Amino acid sequence: MTLNHLNLAVTDVDAASAFLVKFAGMKRAGGNSGMGFLSDGNGFMLSLMKVQGGAVEYPGFFHIGFFISSGQKIDELYAEIIADGHSATKPVQEHAYTFYVEAPGGIRVEFGA
Repeated sequence: MTLNHLNLAVTDVDAASAFLVKFAGMKRAGGNSGMGFLSDGNGFMLSLMKVQGGAVEYPGFFHIGFFISSGQKIDELYAEIIADGHSATKPVQEHAYTFYVEAPGGIRVEFGA
């Protein structure tokens, strides 16, 4: 069995999609402002569905994670995300060298190496 897709509710499909394309390397795979589809290029699809009538509320420390090749790349990505005006934790060594960002649309994203 292969994991095929994950659907996340977001407050802004276009902004969340643009963030994940720009910073996580996802590719747009169709949709509209009500529901967008992103691909990782390896067969996994992420669908983003606009929440109706309110904010997105995920439990506890729910997040999606992306890992890249090195700590240096993490530092560069962190600087780029901060320069773009997003709020993120500083990279720290935990289970990996990692940081979290509150992405547009109401989802938390982890980047680590």
